[in-house]
Amino acid sequence: MREGLRTLQPWAWTLKRIGGQFGAGTASYFSLLRFLLLLEVLASVLKACMTLLPAWQEGAPPGPPGPDTSSPCGSYSPGAQGLVTFPTHLFNLLSGEGFLEWSPLFYGFYPPRPHLAVPYLCSVFATGLLSLLLILYRSVSGLKQTLLAESGALTSYSHRVFSAWDFGLCGQVHVRLRQRIILYELRVKLSGGSGPPPGLGERSPRTPLRPQVELEEAAVRRRAAVQTLGQQAKVWSVRVLLNVLVVALLGAAFYGVYWATGATVELQEVPIVQNTPLLKLGVNYLPSIFISGANFVLPAVFKLIAPLEGYTRSRQIVFILLRTVFLRLASLLVLLFSLWNQITCGGDAEAEGCKTCGYNYKELPCWETRLGQEMYKLLLFDLLTGLAVMLLFQFPRKLLCGLCPGALGRTLGTQEFQVPDEVLGLIYAQTVVWVGSFFCPLLPLLNTAKFLLLFYLKKLTLFSVCSPASRTFRASTVNFFFPLVLLLGLAISAVPVLYSIFLILMVYTVTLANSYGRLISELKRQIETETQNKVFLAQRAVALSSGNGAF
Repeated sequence: MREGLRTLQPWAWTLKRIGGQFGAGTASYFSLLRFLLLLEVLASVLKACMTLLPAWQEGAPPGPPGPDTSSPCGSYSPGAQGLVTFPTHLFNLLSGEGFLEWSPLFYGFYPPRPHLAVPYLCSVFATGLLSLLLILYRSVSGLKQTLLAESGALTSYSHRVFSAWDFGLCGQVHVRLRQRIILYELRVKLSGGSGPPPGLGERSPRTPLRPQVELEEAAVRRRAAVQTLGQQAKVWSVRVLLNVLVVALLGAAFYGVYWATGATVELQEVPIVQNTPLLKLGVNYLPSIFISGANFVLPAVFKLIAPLEGYTRSRQIVFILLRTVFLRLASLLVLLFSLWNQITCGGDAEAEGCKTCGYNYKELPCWETRLGQEMYKLLLFDLLTGLAVMLLFQFPRKLLCGLCPGALGRTLGTQEFQVPDEVLGLIYAQTVVWVGSFFCPLLPLLNTAKFLLLFYLKKLTLFSVCSPASRTFRASTVNFFFPLVLLLGLAISAVPVLYSIFLILMVYTVTLANSYGRLISELKRQIETETQNKVFLAQRAVALSSGNGAF
């Protein structure tokens, strides 16, 4: 029955085909993408049932709040007045402003009704709890595979003899390749790792040989064991300098994101920007451009730095992954921190912009919608950059391979599917959705469409452009380590969401208390006025009575 249920899973045959031609690690990426797509479908259903339906139970929600004479805060007019041109509509669609700003897509659209606030909050907690449970279940399943793969003392020979063959292989080339790998592993184990076996001394760029990596790591350990004190000092000095360089690059990237977020508001006031729709759109996407640029450039720099540190191949991969994960998640936190500085005037409640309403009401009348718009733009820009890389770089490079015969064409056209980079891109996109789903309730639905499109685009790229990786990537790493990174992204996204919920509840409580306080003050003032009026009338009546008695 379990096998029958597995055959009913979406894209089951596609994943088998990918695993047979490109390895289990590549197939694990598509399996993770399918898992995240399931999370987004469940989150979209929860959002629709617990947010959209209650919002429309009492009819269509009211329009934007107009000006209130009793308070300078609260008015909000996002919609444009008069005739709107097509470039403006396109700009609004890409930036989340205009007709999209006052729509079910963002937080500010939903009216402050008591029966809507509870389901709205419950949908956020239910989505987070469901994601946590499903990720934990997947991590535990991946942990079993990881322990089995890493327990070399117990399963070294038994695994190679009884479980090394992949029955999903397709084609004679991949079958022969797998036979050579198993033969090589057995020879390395029987010879104690003394050297490469006959016939495999020169490795083809299309031949993934994990034992060759094991031999390289053994050689690195032997060289490290015979190093003198001076050589060790030189190695550690190089490592310290390289880590200082990494910290400097990360600091520059984070400062660029912080600067771009603050400069966006200032540049939007420049007349030439306001009169040029394309330039205005670029300024609006400035934080997303800086974040995507850092995520694209710095991991490549980390890959160049790692071999210079003198570590083994496996430890180099660990350092590259850790630095890339920190870059992606921390850049998102820097964006939220810089936005929060704008909202709260840098934490100065007595500043001129925040003194009246408690936050920067003039620039951000609905700050929750502004946060949702930033997450919406990050999601769109991530999708657009992926399409641009595919259409403008990967496919033209493959065409160039066909036009240039010989070694040059093979060198230019050979592209490998980088599993770690692709998986970290998925985790980053999912973290963005978790952060933005409170401020943009329909963001999981948009991400569902994005992941669905991404699956078919990556599949097309894989079979049309990419070749088998020169170094295999363990599926157990994708099934265990990356879900842990996904849990870290979920924990990081919970911090701004919970803080925003606490702040909104506190603001509503203070506002409610102030309104009751103003009401009580008005009643006291009215009672005092009525008392003074009664005393005045009584005094006038006594005076009139005394005057009538004298006459």
